Amino acid sequence: MKFSEKKLIIFDFDGTLIDSVPDLAASVNFMLRKLNKKLYSIDEIREWVGNGAQTLVKRALTGKKDFQEEEVNKNLYKQGLPIFLESYEEKLCEHTYLYEGVKETLEDLKQRGYKMAIVTNKPYKFILPILEALEIEGYFELLLGADSLASKKPSAEPLLHAMNHFECNEKECVMVGDSKNDIIAANNANMHSIAVSYGYNYGEDISVHQPSIIIENFADIIKHLEV
Repeated sequence: MKFSEKKLIIFDFDGTLIDSVPDLAASVNFMLRKLNKKLYSIDEIREWVGNGAQTLVKRALTGKKDFQEEEVNKNLYKQGLPIFLESYEEKLCEHTYLYEGVKETLEDLKQRGYKMAIVTNKPYKFILPILEALEIEGYFELLLGADSLASKKPSAEPLLHAMNHFECNEKECVMVGDSKNDIIAANNANMHSIAVSYGYNYGEDISVHQPSIIIENFADIIKHLEV
């Protein structure tokens, strides 16, 4: 499938551009250690990433990806969330890295004249420091985090906000992400979507959520854009 008329490419962050799980996992276990709770492996924590910091903390406290709110100890959550956030802010990019081909592909897209934005469920304040540490901040003209607007993905709101910011219509935009939140948000916004097969999608097959196309390597984005 070839996309034509695209002007704006909206990217998810964690699991799409970067693998941030090593640093997130270290901060999750730091929090759990402080609360005298069970620690988890990086692979276990990887399955919990993608819905923002608050959900990640609740999953860590319950030890479940699919938890019920009544299972969350409210006192531990109130203690744990700031511990996690403070720890993560201190080690934002110690072991986080770009996926293969990301920087080269972003440069290619920039040279081709595409506008680029990031829409993530990560708290806004963490986005720019990571971009700067990985030296890719210059590629993006808009950054939206989980707390930037009233709603986050899978709501269409942040995608529509980005579309309006760049004065584009739905046909001129494409969403690139790794999880169902990204694809559902794109479908809700009536946008095309590109799903990457790597990243974090809770062990689910991303095709279930009907992205426009699925790619295995980030650089394959170029193949699906008409010049």
